[in-house]
Amino acid sequence: MIINSQKRSFGRGAKVSLFTLGTMRATESLEKMYSIIKNAYYVGINHIETAPSYGDAESLIGNSIKKLAIEENIKEKNWVITSKVLPKGDFDFLKNNFKKSLKNLNREKINNLAIHGLNLKQHLDWVLAGEGKKFISWILEKELVDQVGFSSHGSYSLIKDAINCEVFTFCSLHLHYLDQSKIALAEEAIKKGMGVLAISPADKGGRLYSPSDILIEASKPFHPLELAYRFLLAKGITTLSLGATNKKDFEFAHKLRNSFEKLTKLEKSALNKIEEVSNERLNSTKCEQCRSCLPCPNEVPIPEILRLRNISVGYGQLEFAKERYNLIGKAGHWWEEKNSSFCQECNKCVPKCPSKLDIPNLLKETHNLLIENPTKRLWG
Repeated sequence: MIINSQKRSFGRGAKVSLFTLGTMRATESLEKMYSIIKNAYYVGINHIETAPSYGDAESLIGNSIKKLAIEENIKEKNWVITSKVLPKGDFDFLKNNFKKSLKNLNREKINNLAIHGLNLKQHLDWVLAGEGKKFISWILEKELVDQVGFSSHGSYSLIKDAINCEVFTFCSLHLHYLDQSKIALAEEAIKKGMGVLAISPADKGGRLYSPSDILIEASKPFHPLELAYRFLLAKGITTLSLGATNKKDFEFAHKLRNSFEKLTKLEKSALNKIEEVSNERLNSTKCEQCRSCLPCPNEVPIPEILRLRNISVGYGQLEFAKERYNLIGKAGHWWEEKNSSFCQECNKCVPKCPSKLDIPNLLKETHNLLIENPTKRLWG
């Protein structure tokens, strides 16, 4: 049965469903990828996100789409494909790798190409004046893609510069209910007519597929993940990525496939309840993420670390916060380089804080709460 679902404009490209299928976790076999893509189609998803760095994902997608056309009569043109390239390499390297992607996907062209991991200033320079500029000009002139965008784990200012550089027409950002620091950037991109994809709200957004009892109780009558999805969709975020591994993972994508309207009174009430509970648990130690404490003389990413404290103490998502904290300094430019142990207690941040937080002590407390051996990579 064909499922009708809301489609939104995505930059200058084809319209996409409110949910996007991320394929990183479905690469173990053709049967697995075929099943996941088939399930996605029957809950109304038409947008698939992939990358050459996802192992055999592109070839598995290409073969699955071909098989679905034969066995399920799902036309190949129904799918909107977004792939990625890393911001490195010379023109010939990029050209040859992109041609491999097209071959693996069984396509003469794809809809969208993202510069993946635009995390540092030199990455944006590569796009604006380096080999990246030459490559982007080539793929657009040859009409091998409809549009070019970017994904970023970088700083607020870098993402803002990328949004306003006039090269990109869509972006993929970390936009989450439990971390709203990039929401203003998303709204700026939307005003410019760009498509905006939220990166993994279920996982990177706080591991909300496994919510704490605190979140479960405060979110009633909704599931915390459902509320997080609705929060983003009501903000006008174009599409939300979903890294599915089984049919059950599509539950909310199916339920919310047309849910683009403003938040209902009941949803607002539940979200307010979550904040009331969080504020009560944090008492007077909540970091408001205003970033007034920066810059730190020792380059400690104070807001990011205290955000993890907010999430662990305020919302009870301790295991998620531990995972993220212990990636610091171990994931290159994909995540922060320094944790709380680099704080020298110079106290220069303290008078800057509007909430009058004892930041050095909170950093020390957070380190003691979250430090352990890392469990997995940022991009895993």
